[in-house]
Amino acid sequence: MSEPYRWLTTAGPKVRARFVDQLSRQERNDFDYLWDYQARPEQLPPLGDWRIWMIMAGRGFGKTRTGAEWVRMIADRHPEARIALVSSSLAEARAVMVEGESGIMAVCRPDHQPRYEPSLHRIRFRNGAQAQLFSAAEPESLRGPQHSHARRASAEGILC
Repeated sequence: MSEPYRWLTTAGPKVRARFVDQLSRQERNDFDYLWDYQARPEQLPPLGDWRIWMIMAGRGFGKTRTGAEWVRMIADRHPEARIALVSSSLAEARAVMVEGESGIMAVCRPDHQPRYEPSLHRIRFRNGAQAQLFSAAEPESLRGPQHSHARRASAEGILC
């Protein structure tokens, strides 16, 4: 969780209400985009040095949102990031991972929206990070491009 707001998770309802009352409209709107504040602990990346994070969960867990927030976090922290987004098809990757109600475009603040280039199957973040969509049905398409991170989505779960 973002350090300045960690205390809010343990503060009582009256303290939180007083805090919120002191915020400007813009500051209140910004809370909608603080995933660390909204997420359940199991939706946040594990601590430590890990190579694979697998989420196997049922409907309603928030796998799509968790994956989108992870991609946004990687892009925000690593301007040089090249992220592979792999789904069963390019159409599913676009409809769910990118443009869906819990997709990457939905979790980015309106004033920090990345640019989605559908014809290139690419998302360009404002700081230079990029995410490229791939279809699992065409595994050879993953040969060649270099990626620093990857997210694989399926009906069963996600891998980050």
